[in-house]
Amino acid sequence: MQYTEPKAAPGSSVSNNATTQQPSVHSNGHIVAHNVSSPTTVPQPQHDSRPSTPAPTPESYVPREQWGGKYEFLLSCIGYCVGLGNVWRFPYLCYRNGGGVFLIPYFIMLFFTGVPLFLMELSLGQYGAAGPITVWKCCPLLKGIGIGMLCVSTLVCLYYNVIIAWTFYYLGSSFQSPLPWSCDAIANSALCGNATTNSSSGTSLSPTEVFWNERVLGVVNSEGLHNPGPVRWPLALCLLAAWIIIFLCMLKGIRSSGKVVYVTATFPYFVLIVLVIRGATLEGSLQGVAFYLTPDWDRLANAQVWNDAASQIFYSLGIGVGGLLSMASYNKFDNNVIRDTLIITIGNCSTSFFAGFAIFSILGHMAWRKGVPVAKVADTGPGLAFVAYPEALALLPGSVFWSILFFLMLFMLGVDTLFGNMEGITTAVLDEFPQLRGNMKHKSLFLGCLCFAFYLMGLLLVTDGGIYWFTLIDSFSTSFGLIIITLFMCIGISFFYGVNQFCNDIIDMIRHCPPWCSKVLLYFKACWVFFTPFLLLFILTYIFIEMYNTSLHYGSYVFPRWGKALGVCMGATCCLQILIWAIVAVSRETGTLKDRFQKAIRPLNSWRANNLNSTGRAEEQVEPERVEAPFTVTLTDMDFTAMTWETAGEA
Repeated sequence: MQYTEPKAAPGSSVSNNATTQQPSVHSNGHIVAHNVSSPTTVPQPQHDSRPSTPAPTPESYVPREQWGGKYEFLLSCIGYCVGLGNVWRFPYLCYRNGGGVFLIPYFIMLFFTGVPLFLMELSLGQYGAAGPITVWKCCPLLKGIGIGMLCVSTLVCLYYNVIIAWTFYYLGSSFQSPLPWSCDAIANSALCGNATTNSSSGTSLSPTEVFWNERVLGVVNSEGLHNPGPVRWPLALCLLAAWIIIFLCMLKGIRSSGKVVYVTATFPYFVLIVLVIRGATLEGSLQGVAFYLTPDWDRLANAQVWNDAASQIFYSLGIGVGGLLSMASYNKFDNNVIRDTLIITIGNCSTSFFAGFAIFSILGHMAWRKGVPVAKVADTGPGLAFVAYPEALALLPGSVFWSILFFLMLFMLGVDTLFGNMEGITTAVLDEFPQLRGNMKHKSLFLGCLCFAFYLMGLLLVTDGGIYWFTLIDSFSTSFGLIIITLFMCIGISFFYGVNQFCNDIIDMIRHCPPWCSKVLLYFKACWVFFTPFLLLFILTYIFIEMYNTSLHYGSYVFPRWGKALGVCMGATCCLQILIWAIVAVSRETGTLKDRFQKAIRPLNSWRANNLNSTGRAEEQVEPERVEAPFTVTLTDMDFTAMTWETAGEA
């Protein structure tokens, strides 16, 4: 008589009466294992449908770390989400897309796209207790989603630390009095005179623009993408310092980065409050705030407004990059993931809105001082952070202090976001090679090599023409490829894994689920199945149309066609991982194509085994791979020395 091991149905924990442990071979030739209650022996099957991976021995098992407290996780996620985009992108989009009217599509996209996807990624990581790649044991067909997330994280880390290097350069320059980009500096006296006389023509450059383009970037020495020029060694040293800081902060994993976020995630809020208070006391600040919030109701009929709102929600929450999933994997199993999702997402979007007052109150003062409309001084991206706002700060009394405070804030915002992206990469690798977790020396060596590799690749972005490469990677790394990855994540969980099963998993984690929790899950279920995929398709369609009709440019430089094609290849490389690894997963199965597909979308038994982080579940262990053929019930040493079990059976 043979016993066939039942497959793990989604949502059902595989539990056997026998406790499974690593078998050992004795000199008598029998395979024996301890604590096996079944008395029946069965011959070993000749053919398995899938090669079985031996279960890890207790000595080789390395438990995953966990956050030191719930506030570490919350602050890490808030720091990861509240990044530079909240300060230098949202306020600009708000004024460009109808002022206060922009908040209507913004919050609609938040509750129908941002919050559902955020909850999905947190829940997936927390339930599976695994990183972006390993977590797809819940649906092996979609392992390529995790690989794609890893590719996106790599591109983002490559260019994001360059922003921190720029911030370091400005922070060091801010300790000079007067500021080197202000009109009070002797070297800028001629520039300020020209700017005053020729402001109507708009052909002159301000001291901040000269400092940014010539002193910092050196872009005036480059002809374009094809001619990056030499490395700018002051920036290279700043980039090296930035990677050393990242390495030291992440050296002990979440045990070290979880403590750092107590400072890096809270300090920007302190600075924003101070800047809002200071801005409110300045002449012309109300003009800037009015420019920021004045509604233009006609803009609601423009598709670009809705696309900008969806894109800002999507990118500011950091969805689909793997950072959220990795950080959630270190949570306790019974953490209330719905509560955390609401706190983090609403807090992130409120911060974006609040940051607009800090930005436009001071820009309004600069416009009042110059006698020009606010639209003439408003900018987005690096242009706001390193040109417009520093120029506004230079006009304030005590400009050195305000400049130091502002660039410290930018540094904290950038570091927190980079922590999340790096955590996505390191967690994915450590889950695939768990032996690194138990060896601090090897883990440190891996992290050091990773940071150094990023530094070497980042040197291209600190050349004279590095800003062109920066713009190219920034434009395409989180473009259509990231949207496609997130779309497949949403569809895969909803239709392959099962949206009902996923909701049951969330309830299983929360355990004592209050009544409102079950009702909220009905809303999320509707979003995951209908609204969110539809909105993601809308964003994706608009991106392709815009990418086809508009050219990529930085300032007056228009990128060549081969440069744009290179950017498209970056995005395509990320999303093509889904197709490649789906083919691999199907080819590893047996049977007809339909059978292979059905097997490839079923969770592995070890999907349930990851839940050892939860209290009281440490005794639950299952096989690390799904075995579809009959298995052998092995015997203990006692079976060869006594007949107690036979006597009991006869009785």
